[in-house]
Amino acid sequence: MTNPVAQQLVPKAAALNCPSCGASIEMHAQGWAVSVVCASCGAQLDATDPNLTVLQYGERVTLKPRIPLGTRGTWKGAPWEVIGCQVVTISVEGVNYSWTEYVCFNPYRGFLYLSEYDGHWNVIEKLRWQPRGGFVDGQSTLTYGGTTYKHFQSAVATTTAALGEFPWELRVGDSITSHDYVAPPSLLSVEVSGGEVTISQGAYTPPDAIAKAFGLPSLMQPIGVFANQPNPHVDLPKRMGERFMLALLVFVAMLIGNVTFAANEQVFSQSYSYDRGVGESGAFVTAPFELTGRSSGVAIDVNAALDNDWVFFTLSLINERTGETREVTRQLEYYSGVDSDGSWSEGDRSETVRLSSVPAGRYFLRVEPEGGEIGKQRVGYTLQVRRDVPHFGFYAVAFLALLTPMLFSLFPTAAFENRRWAESDHPIGGTTSSDEDE
Repeated sequence: MTNPVAQQLVPKAAALNCPSCGASIEMHAQGWAVSVVCASCGAQLDATDPNLTVLQYGERVTLKPRIPLGTRGTWKGAPWEVIGCQVVTISVEGVNYSWTEYVCFNPYRGFLYLSEYDGHWNVIEKLRWQPRGGFVDGQSTLTYGGTTYKHFQSAVATTTAALGEFPWELRVGDSITSHDYVAPPSLLSVEVSGGEVTISQGAYTPPDAIAKAFGLPSLMQPIGVFANQPNPHVDLPKRMGERFMLALLVFVAMLIGNVTFAANEQVFSQSYSYDRGVGESGAFVTAPFELTGRSSGVAIDVNAALDNDWVFFTLSLINERTGETREVTRQLEYYSGVDSDGSWSEGDRSETVRLSSVPAGRYFLRVEPEGGEIGKQRVGYTLQVRRDVPHFGFYAVAFLALLTPMLFSLFPTAAFENRRWAESDHPIGGTTSSDEDE
């Protein structure tokens, strides 16, 4: 349904004739337009001249805009009419890239511009703002409205096709130097031509919003990643980080509670001496001891008086009533000496073996020491058993389990940015033209 406000605010078109081919030309922005391109012969005409003087003869127009000229729509509450369309082309390493720009007109607001490349749309407004000190070719950033824009690409842009009315003197084949700066979803485009600098600001807009605004059927969906396209994953690391911190606080509270309320009670301690001369008969069982309370972690501390020596222990925690056995093995070694670099040592004389969820009951240890350096006859060692011992392994695993998805959440964001900047003059991990020159 046509917007009645748009009908009232958009003036009636003036009918003129092309001086090149005689075809009828409708002027929708007479008094505003500077040039007009004939839809029949492609001649570029002076719209400020009542006789439409030919600026440049053209060729038969084959351009078919996605938004037909004369289409009316509403954007941000104001009515607009599409009155002009041009195709702009740049060449990068011998490959041509083209996009389409639309001129929209409102007699009370002036002009609004749309651009489309591979289904990516921007709504563009010309700015009167100029960078402090003027624009300098090669600037890496521009700041506008408190936002810093990073340089994306510079290229020579040429008008390769046109149709309709334009608020500047347009000739097919004319070129400007364009410098694009991005701060998604915004884009600053600096156009330099003959010493004149024009700056425009674009806002990335989904095609569905453009179609709705101008009453069009669905437009093609975007292909690839555009310069100022918002990163759909940009909030993912933040969301995952917030969840990670919340879960981390819970686990820290659990850890503090575990450490605070764990009994860590010593239930057995005894010193022994291992005589290597007895061979396999060195195995023995300790006196029984009680593990009381709930099922909990048990720690067996082994401390051996080693001096440039080693010993291997097989330790079995055995339930006296049920015979249930939990067996672990550990090797202790300790060596030290002096060389040209000074004193050194390696290994450890003590180690703690942890067993999880051991039920209450009456237990004893079967101990079998073996091995050691030749010539070392005897080594003393101490065994100590503690019940209800805080166990930190679970928390380490939980921390890694929480950290992993947060780290993986960074990959979609980075991958999207890599695809964005791969199309720029500054590809991530790539070389710039200045680097190559060096």
